[in-house]
Amino acid sequence: MSTIKEQAAIRKVNAFLQEWDQGNNIVRSRMLAAFLRQNVGKTCPELETEFAQVASLFLARLTSWIRLTYMSGTYLGLQLKAVGVFLSASSNHRYMIEFLEVGGVLTLLEILGQKETRDEDKTEALYLLQMISNAGQKFKEFICESHGLRVIAECLVKSKAEHSQETARILLESLAHDNPKYHRQVYKSLIALLPCSSPKAQQLVLQTLRIVQEIVKTAHPSIVEPLLNLLKSSHLEVQYEALELIKDLTQYEVRDSLLKGLVALLKPTMEGIQRHEILEGEMTTMTVSLPVCVQQAAAAKAIRVLSKESPELSQDLLSLQVVHHLLYAMGNQEHTDTQRQASMALEHFVHMCPVVEEHVRKVMGATLFDVFKHNAEALYMKIDDIQADSLLSNRVDISKVLEESCD
Repeated sequence: MSTIKEQAAIRKVNAFLQEWDQGNNIVRSRMLAAFLRQNVGKTCPELETEFAQVASLFLARLTSWIRLTYMSGTYLGLQLKAVGVFLSASSNHRYMIEFLEVGGVLTLLEILGQKETRDEDKTEALYLLQMISNAGQKFKEFICESHGLRVIAECLVKSKAEHSQETARILLESLAHDNPKYHRQVYKSLIALLPCSSPKAQQLVLQTLRIVQEIVKTAHPSIVEPLLNLLKSSHLEVQYEALELIKDLTQYEVRDSLLKGLVALLKPTMEGIQRHEILEGEMTTMTVSLPVCVQQAAAAKAIRVLSKESPELSQDLLSLQVVHHLLYAMGNQEHTDTQRQASMALEHFVHMCPVVEEHVRKVMGATLFDVFKHNAEALYMKIDDIQADSLLSNRVDISKVLEESCD
């Protein structure tokens, strides 16, 4: 026989559920606010005690109400926070399963995919998905099987709120951990996000790719082109994260294509050069667009960092005619940072290899070379038009003597 205390608890819960069933949206929102004040942080056993061992009945009602009203968004944040009380409770496995069985994950993904959903409500939905993902492999798989990766990725790149973007990033990282069936799909989804237009999203994607790269163990070739394109970014945080990922990727099978790509960026193709006709075509000038100049400078910086960290990478770069390309970049008087970065990168190769020093001296001339040896970083301030033309037209080729002279 149940005790008097248990009977009183049952009557209290029955009255609560009856008020919920008969109440309108305003009444229910008031009840949810009270529920949050009294139950945030409680464990599963504590919630069961509070609801006379039938807390699941309230969770089911709450989930059904969300499905019926989420498109209006009126009380969505409050509703999602209330669900979070159940999903965040310790020993919550039962609630997690029940939420999935009534379509909770699909509802959260629909909320994320709806344009009208406020960013703060999207953040709450992402939090709930994060709780579900952290609950174990089968829950991660369920989110991925429900086409969650696409929805979460779109939320990351399209959201205007950094907090939502960061929460989406953490969720994608969670879905990659301990999820061997789908971690490669997470990895490819992140690569597909690299060309997005949001600098903050680009930064977060690059950060997450560094983590997921270690999980998948192998680098997909499709990562090289969009990664190198990010070197055009004028945002220093994007440039920094791109360089860090490039450094990581030199340990993988895409190393050769990455190095070739970096060296090629030092000498822009005609696609990166703009033609300007003056006086009805009588004179034509060629200028390099600013994003291409930024990319050129970033490539020179990346080459300098990589070559200083690894003698092996230095040798590989020399074999790719990096000296010729660095000299060419130093002749770009339209962008002083390109000249500065190329000069500092070239300084390393001159110090490591006598034959490089010999060829560079011939191209620069004794006077300019002495300035270079004294202060490579400030050399760009001393280059005149004639010297710049000489750098742009250099034909340095040391590939035939590398093995003999640069050991």
